[in-house]
Amino acid sequence: MSTVVDVVIIGGGLVGGLTALLLAEGGVQATVLDAAPVLDAGQTLAVANPRVLALSQATIHLLKTVKVWDKLARQMPYSGMQVWNKNGYGDINFGQVSVHTPSDQQALGSMVEPSVLNLAIQEKMLEQLHDYRTNVQVKRVEQGIDVWHIHLADGTQLSTKLVIGADGANSFVREQAFIALDVLDYKQAGLTCAIRTAQPHQHVARQIFLETGPLALLPMASLEPEQDGYWQSIVWTLPDDYAEEYAALDDAAFTALLTRESQHMLGEVLQATPRAQFPLKARAAQQYVKAGLALIGDAAHVIHPLAGQGVNIGCLDAAILCDVLLHDRKRGVWAHEQTLQRYEHRRKGQNDAMMHSMSAIGWLETTSLFPVVWARNFGLKQVQQRPALKDAFMSQANGLHLLKDTCYAV
Repeated sequence: MSTVVDVVIIGGGLVGGLTALLLAEGGVQATVLDAAPVLDAGQTLAVANPRVLALSQATIHLLKTVKVWDKLARQMPYSGMQVWNKNGYGDINFGQVSVHTPSDQQALGSMVEPSVLNLAIQEKMLEQLHDYRTNVQVKRVEQGIDVWHIHLADGTQLSTKLVIGADGANSFVREQAFIALDVLDYKQAGLTCAIRTAQPHQHVARQIFLETGPLALLPMASLEPEQDGYWQSIVWTLPDDYAEEYAALDDAAFTALLTRESQHMLGEVLQATPRAQFPLKARAAQQYVKAGLALIGDAAHVIHPLAGQGVNIGCLDAAILCDVLLHDRKRGVWAHEQTLQRYEHRRKGQNDAMMHSMSAIGWLETTSLFPVVWARNFGLKQVQQRPALKDAFMSQANGLHLLKDTCYAV
């Protein structure tokens, strides 16, 4: 009879890794099964990833809790946000421009390359976890009586009281647990690359709403010290056909287009890295939990990248799940069905609301119907002119209020 372990986490990326480290902080050792290999630090850090993750203050707080934050090789804090419309007059500014790197107190959040974050998480897991396996292929996940059996490609089998699926948007755990998925296809694509502009970003994240869709310019760290402050990651939401057309442009045509469309906000776009595109679909698992099983992060939900909140929502899943598990463990209970349902209750409604609000914002921000444009501009102006509304928006965005009833409260 094989030993039954307390918890197996399938997926060792940011959300799975954070969950394992939060559990370890609480005295629970998870077995982590990761399909990815151990990253080579030199190779990983030698290349700048054109996509960045906009980490909220709540996510940064959680990464500090598990002592990962200080391991990050590079990151770019931002102290301001600017949102405006091309076909109207609305404009909102949050925070402030910073000529020098903002302090922790001034920063609204930070932009980090996924590869840099994964490397830091992995280094910490290698230090902290007793059973962290890489290059692992899971063949089958099946439910037994009060236990789940996990079959690996190398023929080994694990039995566990709790499976946590942190294996991304195309989750194998979700599929094996027969959990259905709702999919909302936006018929849009995200076009992404890194760009260098003539004027510095001054630690401000910018988003302009164009007729084709929102264009975000996100400050990012530079590999070349003399170019620090001039590189940004762009995410441009476009109808599928436009994305194809723009991705096919040569560098000169693409940088000229971007200079024009960004309204010369930071002067000329001088350089662009190769473009990548990805289809935009929102997905939501119809349930996050079953007896002895929980889904977190992209395995449970994928939202529109408009607000850059996907990664932060996943990290909040990790925190809330660990909070309920560790709370009940003190009472001598582990992964009880009601414990898991408390996690689903606290996260699913919020995440579904975020998914639908992002869909509505996306439509609202690209439509050119005159009354909607007027209302939208009026809304932006109202927010800009009322500090209390801006503060409320920012406190929602930083995510800290969602940790207030947990053991990770600030």
